[in-house]
Amino acid sequence: MGMALDELQENDEVFKEKGLTFMINRELFEEVKPIKVDFIETPRGSGYYITANLAAAGCGSCSCG
Repeated sequence: MGMALDELQENDEVFKEKGLTFMINRELFEEVKPIKVDFIETPRGSGYYITANLAAAGCGSCSCG
């Protein structure tokens, strides 16, 4: 799972928080919820860090910088 810019699709779930809009495919969301998106800053840079129940989807957490 990753984060990317995309157009809203008919089968997307939409969330708005702190002025940002997030979209995720409804079927994927049902498999991996809950999802938490944080913005982090480290000495190596900053970016979004996504955590989810990815054990159900067969993988671990991921981040996008």
